[in-house]
Amino acid sequence: MQLYNFFRSGTSHRLRIALHLKGVASEYVAVDLRAEAHQHADFKAMNPQGLVPALVKDGKVMTQSPAIIEWLEETHPTPALLPSDADARARVRALAAMVACDIHPLNNRRILEYLRQQFKADESAINTWCGHWITLGFDAYEAFLRSDPQRGRFSVGDAPGLADVYLVPQVESARRFKVDMARWPRICAVDAACMALEAFQKAAPSVQPDAA
Repeated sequence: MQLYNFFRSGTSHRLRIALHLKGVASEYVAVDLRAEAHQHADFKAMNPQGLVPALVKDGKVMTQSPAIIEWLEETHPTPALLPSDADARARVRALAAMVACDIHPLNNRRILEYLRQQFKADESAINTWCGHWITLGFDAYEAFLRSDPQRGRFSVGDAPGLADVYLVPQVESARRFKVDMARWPRICAVDAACMALEAFQKAAPSVQPDAA
């Protein structure tokens, strides 16, 4: 199994976390977005979207991190990333979607490069843009955590799950864009609980082979 990814990509980061939580080994294949490697013909022949991550198993290519993570949950059901209770599963999926659908796409490298190239946004403007959307999303995420006083150490319950897989890379991104995380103490506590675990530590951008 080969994982085509980039160390700083939030979608790659979340998939690395899921793989490590599941104990599923994969070969790390770096796709250097800084060098536009994702636009090369050989990569686009594999993934016509030209996006990371992509997971290749037995010659079959899987793309889009939510789909790959769902595949992992179905093919490697333990440890589970989703709770057994249907109501709790809906809550977990909603929190994950807040990051995947409402925060991350607006901080995505494609969007930021377009802002730089078409609107001449400098790094201060980029950080302001990202901070705005991260703040809106994290305010809501924090409110959901606050409304569930029995939630445990993680986003939902006392074990890391799908919501945390999505949240931690977004926290990493927020810090990179110089967002002050002190505004969200519950999110910070969840992030700290996750980062105490080996699976999250091994998935961190700073320890990946292409991070240099």
